[in-house]
Amino acid sequence: MSEITLENNEFLRQFEVKVSDSLARIEYAEQERKIFLTKIHIPETIKDKSFEEDFIVKVLEFIESKNLRVVPTSPRIAGFVRKNKSFKHLLPVGIKL
Repeated sequence: MSEITLENNEFLRQFEVKVSDSLARIEYAEQERKIFLTKIHIPETIKDKSFEEDFIVKVLEFIESKNLRVVPTSPRIAGFVRKNKSFKHLLPVGIKL
């Protein structure tokens, strides 16, 4: 897998990664220093099994760099955070997965 280049499309409120002619995206809502990750879409043309995890890691690292908290409302993203305890510090106080 080549290096993932993450774009924050603030107008559409989604993080985007272009892969060939496909666009993978994670939709979000932002409020009070928190980013709610609401939906993830990985096109079927992206066959790399590790892509989704790599994409989520990039988004979480971006959120961390902005000193924001993350609320994963997408079941796939919440499951990733649950399995990868190194990102639990990004959750707001009182949020349990």
